[in-house]
Amino acid sequence: MKNVKPILGITMGDPASIGPEVAVKALLDPKVYEVSRPVLVGEAAVFEQAIQFCGLDLKVNRISKIADAKFEKGFADVFDLNLMNIADLKLGEITAEAGDVAFKTVVKNIELALAGEIEGTVTGPIHKESIQKAGHVFAGHTEIYAHYTNTKKYGMLLVEENLRVIHVSTHVSLRQACDLVKKDRILECISLIDEACKKLGITKPKIGVAGLNPHASDGGLFGYEEEQEIYPAVQEALKKGFNVEGPIPADTLFSKAVGGMYDGCVAMYHDQGHIPFKTVGFNWDQSKGRMKSVKGVNITLGLPIIRTSVDHGTAMEIAGQGIASPDAMVLAIEYAARLHKNKNNN
Repeated sequence: MKNVKPILGITMGDPASIGPEVAVKALLDPKVYEVSRPVLVGEAAVFEQAIQFCGLDLKVNRISKIADAKFEKGFADVFDLNLMNIADLKLGEITAEAGDVAFKTVVKNIELALAGEIEGTVTGPIHKESIQKAGHVFAGHTEIYAHYTNTKKYGMLLVEENLRVIHVSTHVSLRQACDLVKKDRILECISLIDEACKKLGITKPKIGVAGLNPHASDGGLFGYEEEQEIYPAVQEALKKGFNVEGPIPADTLFSKAVGGMYDGCVAMYHDQGHIPFKTVGFNWDQSKGRMKSVKGVNITLGLPIIRTSVDHGTAMEIAGQGIASPDAMVLAIEYAARLHKNKNNN
């Protein structure tokens, strides 16, 4: 059974966003069926609409149980939740109705994975404001997954080629993020990213840990977090057998990682890790006034199930135009399949 391609549940994200579009476009990439058996999860009518405005040669196979999926090229198997009337959908608009459907779709995908009906989950972009408007008080996918899988220790890993980044904190204010730079959490992140790198096939990962302050505080001139929290965490990690260095000034750590010096990086807060990641993976086309390609994958670590995701947003401004790039979605599917394969081979 080790060579059987995994069944992956792929959510549409916010139905008013580019999420349904990138999902159906991804099914036309040959690599997707080479590594997985994909099932779209969400609203069949929304996926049909996306297929239509994109002009794709793809037929929807509506199913209510995974066993009815065809897993054939040219068909989009859709686990149809049938939660909304397509006539009420307003593409490009942030609404509570769309947020509620997006949230319930994510929860259903988690339930399918926990029940063993699918072997991995891949998520399209949700809009935090629409989720909140619907009354679901979660900062994002990562927190939803942690809650519904009862996971206490988890982290967000960003992957684009050589760059792999985990964050000490994510969706909090910058002022609060500084207060969350603590030894125990840093040590936890080192352990999580070391394990993740091994699951991705890197036998002996080398981890670089960023400083919080400019120049990693220059010996205490610009802050105390390096001396009191980050350095002690790195020293304890070394005693535990991890191959780790730090604190390293953030303005040099990530460029070295892109070049291959480090297999994984620990960022102290959201933007410290996201900015270098998106600089590498996102490419703007000035002549067309839009992104030429959007690459990069978000993987939630510490969960009992596999979860990968695109790491771009809902792009409401171009929803319904048929111009969104599916690159990140294809990569997210490939990484989910890779994680499943390595898990089975260990």
